[in-house]
Amino acid sequence: MNSVQTRSAERALSGGTWLIVCGAMLYSILTVTPLMAAHTANKWDWTAPILPLVVDAAVVIVVKLDDVLARLGGHGGTWPVVLRWMTGLMTLALNTADSALKNDLVGVAVHAVAPLLLIVTAETSLAYRRAIARAVTALEAEQKAERERREKAARDRADKARAEAREEREHAAALVREQREHEASLAREQAEREERREREEREFQAAREAAQRAERERREREREQREHEHEIRERQARERAEQEVRERAERADREQREREERLRREREALLERGPAAGKLPEDEARQIAAAAFATGLSVRSAAELCGWSVGWVSTRYAEHRDPGTSGTGLAITGT
Repeated sequence: MNSVQTRSAERALSGGTWLIVCGAMLYSILTVTPLMAAHTANKWDWTAPILPLVVDAAVVIVVKLDDVLARLGGHGGTWPVVLRWMTGLMTLALNTADSALKNDLVGVAVHAVAPLLLIVTAETSLAYRRAIARAVTALEAEQKAERERREKAARDRADKARAEAREEREHAAALVREQREHEASLAREQAEREERREREEREFQAAREAAQRAERERREREREQREHEHEIRERQARERAEQEVRERAERADREQREREERLRREREALLERGPAAGKLPEDEARQIAAAAFATGLSVRSAAELCGWSVGWVSTRYAEHRDPGTSGTGLAITGT
């Protein structure tokens, strides 16, 4: 079984369990509510569904927590088992009580189906979840062991490849040393017979060394040029980044100034309307009071502009001076 099959089995188990739990809860509420209504004072009939709801809520808690503990591989101890069986037996007793009081054995059997199914389903789903959790743990352990085996095999292959490469390098070096020794021996043997050839060889060697030095110097110059170009690119990138940061800061400052200017113009527009002919609507009056407070107008001038009383405007000013005293103060915002 792979992880996909395990998740599919868990979803099927969870969906089936909650379907049975919800069905049993609905059936229990519909069955127990008339019984509770018959044994409750008339003025308290509306409380009849509370008891089945409380019992069924306990069932839901037990099923959900058992699900979580089973996924984590834990065990809640004795009390969860007691609660699970107690709620199941309570549900069974409440569902069959009405039929039992009427000596209706068929009714007792019929109404016992849903509670018994709920009890058995809760126990069975818990067992299934624990079995799935154990299977998943074993599967993960097996996968981990397989990964470790593959990693060890890869390390062994890498070590073997490195050892082979080292042997090849040593063999090549030995061949080079042997070749050099052979060439030196031939040179010594021919030194006495061919002085001219030896001079030509020395000149050739000197020319080759000069070429090598020239090649090394050329490579060094290219390397230095590449490093210089890399430094130039890095400096240009830093300058572009700094330029972008400055541009963003300037744009943010410009937007902030535009917002402040728009807010100032809106306040001036409100204050330039002159004294109100009558009492303005409260929202408009609050905006005028906020604008007057921001521009430093007196309370009396603000009262004349909005048509409200000096006391009302004083209260708004107090709200703006200490925003924590009221949550009803309005501020002028751009549209």
